[in-house]
Amino acid sequence: MNVPKALTIAGSDCGGGAGIQADLKTFQELEVYGMSAITAVTVQNTLGVQGVYPLPPEATAEQIDAVGSDIGVDALKTGMLFSAEIIQAVAERIPAFGWKNVVVDPVMIAKGGSQLLLPDAVQALQHYLLPLAAVVTPNIPEAETLSGIDIRTMEDRHEAAKRICAYGPKMVVIKGGHAENHEQSVDLLFDGTNFTEMAGKRIDTVHTHGTGCTFSAAITAGLAKGLPVIEATMTARAFIQAAIEDSLVLGQGHGPTNHWAYRRRGEISR
Repeated sequence: MNVPKALTIAGSDCGGGAGIQADLKTFQELEVYGMSAITAVTVQNTLGVQGVYPLPPEATAEQIDAVGSDIGVDALKTGMLFSAEIIQAVAERIPAFGWKNVVVDPVMIAKGGSQLLLPDAVQALQHYLLPLAAVVTPNIPEAETLSGIDIRTMEDRHEAAKRICAYGPKMVVIKGGHAENHEQSVDLLFDGTNFTEMAGKRIDTVHTHGTGCTFSAAITAGLAKGLPVIEATMTARAFIQAAIEDSLVLGQGHGPTNHWAYRRRGEISR
């Protein structure tokens, strides 16, 4: 039996809505065996991040080695990496194992505004990790940081995507959740040549904690199962749309998305 296997290299969210917890839930829902290499332990809930405790870079590297040398990895994603030192450690291990299905979610700021990537680590992300990526999935503020331009229009997003693509990723997906569009959320895909837009109905809710982690994890799951990048991204778009629409309404602040909504919808339709 060929079991698709996915690795998440990210921080731990004790509230369960983001980070490796969201990633592993997503892998499981999409029938992919999930593994993790933790970069940091965060203290957080729906009200915000109360503490960040990064691990030594060698601890993350050793976790990656343990998984890669035994179970194997069909696709991986990175999330919260926190420091330049951790980024470099991760970037060294990926080519060592010859992994190509790499999804980079350039996590920088938490929903409540807490810094999850040190400012001096952005350049390390651009130069060490982006060239290894099959897909990079910034939201608009992250795309502004990576591209160095302000994004106000779709034309700005096109330019930002081109600049980010110049660092080496094969596909750039700039998510539209932060755009000022009250009707739709439009994600922009750029493969170095062509632009593609994926739109979904915008949901008026505060329960969006972990959407970026979940979306990138769903792409990773698709790649682990052998899907082409575009198809994996379209499936991920449907997955996160369902997760936001069928809200769990947990906590007093920015609650988590519903990771089982996509599967439940499929069961009902059958």
